Amino acid sequence: MVVLNRIYTRTGDTGTTALASGERRSKADLRIETYGTVDETNACVGLARQHSTGDLDAMLSRIQNDLFDLGADLATPESDTPPAYEPLRIVPEQVERVEREIDALNAGLQPLRSFVLPGGTAAAAALHLARTVCRRAERLAVALAATPGERVSPVAIQYLNRLSDFLFVASRVANDGGAKDVLWVPGKNRG
Repeated sequence: MVVLNRIYTRTGDTGTTALASGERRSKADLRIETYGTVDETNACVGLARQHSTGDLDAMLSRIQNDLFDLGADLATPESDTPPAYEPLRIVPEQVERVEREIDALNAGLQPLRSFVLPGGTAAAAALHLARTVCRRAERLAVALAATPGERVSPVAIQYLNRLSDFLFVASRVANDGGAKDVLWVPGKNRG
């Protein structure tokens, strides 16, 4: 259990922060940027939940907890040195659950005939925002994984990839099952 008695510590006043291992890194470090963007995704999902109900809200609640797991995973880089405790990792079962939820939501939607513009209902707009922030987190995780000396779980990247798909499908559900989707009309404003 996490206990936070003090919110400020002053340890980050010089532009560094600590990984779960205690290692200090610049707040501009790619790993910090990556899990910070996962946190942004979570905040966007929280915003979407303010406009969601029922099964969709329950799915989004599970995703918010997954995103904390993912942040913990990214804040605890894999190491050749055995850790003092078992680090929390995103696991394939979490990816598989998101896939099942995508399939369940998508089953009730009509096939798309065009790209969807972000918007529609308040819930859908928030879910589109979460989707785009999630895509950025995924790009950062991929860049981090490609950085010499850095390790990122492939399951973490899979989770982000699948989550952005989930958020897209969820946005369509939030748009009254796609009825309020705003479709892209190529070249519409050319004159």
